[in-house]
Amino acid sequence: MNWKTGAIALGLAALGCMAQAQTSFPERPVTMIVPVPPGGILDTVARMVTPSMTQTLGQPVVIDNRAGAGGNIAASAVARAAPDGYTLLVGYSMFHVGNPSMYANLTWDPLRDFAPVGMLVVSPHVVAVNPATPFKTLRELVDYARANPGKLNYATSGTGSVPHVGMELFKQQNHIDIVHVPYKGAAPALQDVIAGNVQMTVATPPSLMGFVQAGKVRALAVAAKNRLPQMPDVPTTAEAGFPGFELEAWVALFAPRGTPPAVVERLTAAARTALASPQVKKSAETAGVEIRYMAPAELDAVVRHDVQYWSKVIKTANIRAE
Repeated sequence: MNWKTGAIALGLAALGCMAQAQTSFPERPVTMIVPVPPGGILDTVARMVTPSMTQTLGQPVVIDNRAGAGGNIAASAVARAAPDGYTLLVGYSMFHVGNPSMYANLTWDPLRDFAPVGMLVVSPHVVAVNPATPFKTLRELVDYARANPGKLNYATSGTGSVPHVGMELFKQQNHIDIVHVPYKGAAPALQDVIAGNVQMTVATPPSLMGFVQAGKVRALAVAAKNRLPQMPDVPTTAEAGFPGFELEAWVALFAPRGTPPAVVERLTAAARTALASPQVKKSAETAGVEIRYMAPAELDAVVRHDVQYWSKVIKTANIRAE
């Protein structure tokens, strides 16, 4: 066999492997690694889509919760996994695009180590205050903060979280000084806002809705393009006079870089089918998240944009992971 014949044979073999991957994948269970404990929004979204994906793929899609280190344990595990489609990461926006700017010596890279599979959902954030404060609008809060630097506090679910980084962006945009008070989760943060120990918070609708309806917190604005069906009387940040501030967390699926395109296509098709199902749509509405499927190329563009965008905010605010 001469070198030309050998090259042709290798090319045909590669095509054969791709075709085989497309027709036979998966041949065993697929694992979704979730970077948080059971019960959080990432875990909820993963469990929303796995029944349908299991049916579409013809193999179990199982959840593996690997919490810790701000999502880095899970991300490192998937980055090092075999690029065969059997190990996926349920990625959270600020873990995925913010950690490279907040952690020194990170062992993974969002662009180098992962193949986008598809965007699943997004969750907007709401700016809310203790009802005993005098602020009825976001403009009133900003005017007070500008006149009284450092006198207001805001609670978040933790250092480096979407609410933390997002609020630092809002402070930069409006030249105000509000002191960050980090908690270990949204629940304790909200409890201190309700108790009046902290004046305000930024959180997702599922965390806030019940307290808003009970009058225990006052929602000032939704940091999104549209009002929320669950809070129809709460204006968007643009309607409140701050059109440059939108804050959404996203949840997406990633495979290890090098996963065959045919396998990625099988996975993204299964995710797309799941998101279109009535049961998942109902679950998303109940969870207070918005289904927003994106194909791999679209998701890749979002990741590349967000890495650059949030890096500037994080570096300006000098945010470092604890």
